[in-house]
Amino acid sequence: MRIAVNTRLLLKGKLEGIGWFTYQTLERIVRAHPEHEFYFFFDRPYDEAFVFAPNVTPVVVHPQARHPILFYIWFEWSLPMMLRKYKIDLFLSPDSYLSLSTKVPTCLVIHDLAFEHYPEHFVLSHRLYWRHYSPLFARKAKRIATVSTFSKEDIIKHYGIDPKNIDVVCNGAHDEYRPLDHNEREAVKQKYAEGCEYFVFAGALHPRKNIVNLLKAFVIFKKRQKTNMKLVIAGRPAWKYEEVEQMRQSMDFKDDVKWVGYMNVDELSQVIGGAYALVYASLFEGFGIPILEALQCNVPGIVSNTSSMPEVAGDAALLVDPTSPEDIAAKMHLLYKDENLRKKLISNSAQQTKKFNWDISASRLWDSMMKCVPDKK
Repeated sequence: MRIAVNTRLLLKGKLEGIGWFTYQTLERIVRAHPEHEFYFFFDRPYDEAFVFAPNVTPVVVHPQARHPILFYIWFEWSLPMMLRKYKIDLFLSPDSYLSLSTKVPTCLVIHDLAFEHYPEHFVLSHRLYWRHYSPLFARKAKRIATVSTFSKEDIIKHYGIDPKNIDVVCNGAHDEYRPLDHNEREAVKQKYAEGCEYFVFAGALHPRKNIVNLLKAFVIFKKRQKTNMKLVIAGRPAWKYEEVEQMRQSMDFKDDVKWVGYMNVDELSQVIGGAYALVYASLFEGFGIPILEALQCNVPGIVSNTSSMPEVAGDAALLVDPTSPEDIAAKMHLLYKDENLRKKLISNSAQQTKKFNWDISASRLWDSMMKCVPDKK
């Protein structure tokens, strides 16, 4: 069977949530199924590291699609031509987009519907495109995979999709995320937090990630508790970063906040693994991979009580109202003061992380793909 995959988000040094999902699942799938041919459709020059096996043929499909007009050209003109050219039997699209102009059965991965809940956090042109096309994509897909039970229910609610046509394929965490020993933790603290204990946040610095309320909460925490505790923020600036930058420059205790930027897995796993706790008070997530990454490092979480995050955190995190800096600060203070509570959350993390791993994810995604072409298994 000839299987084409939309690999636009496999970008060297720029892998984030959807990119990591694509990378981790596809690497396993193509190696596990050498009997099939895979065609990876990139929209720019690709890195050879993403050609995972001999049964993968990389293809650059123009134009580079990073704007709604170019999305339309890529998916409705360029992609259908390539699907015909390579006589594709099945198309997998891991980034919520598909082509309405092809009859090739499509397995579509929808990670979240954040733009439906927080439209103000997105560029107007993209928001209008998603609002118009996402329901059409969902109804066109032969099969939908999504990353949490919450997201499945959200897709059903917004687009009226039959639950029988949606499969839950959760994210996993990279193997680099593991508990650090005492000496490793001390070295990480010395490198990134002046030798002090620290809270950590990891993710793109986007309005949905709620960085301003996190900074406000940290100030409240520091005013209540005389401590040299730091806050380490790992991630790249994203759209509407200005408000975060203003808070960064004007806040009290700004010298206790360490901004380390975007990090590769080997660095980020160390920073998360060395933390006292993860604080992830995002407003909305389809999954929330950093939560799982922290739990896999035996680092407890303080996470939002909204969307998918309680599902991912289980009993290994404290839940907060992300709209309340006071609540976030109170949970930071509680965890800081109660070492027994912290140990209990850490002990719960082992059971919670067993529910999620990339081998399971790849197997479930493959099963979802095969449901699109039952006659070609």
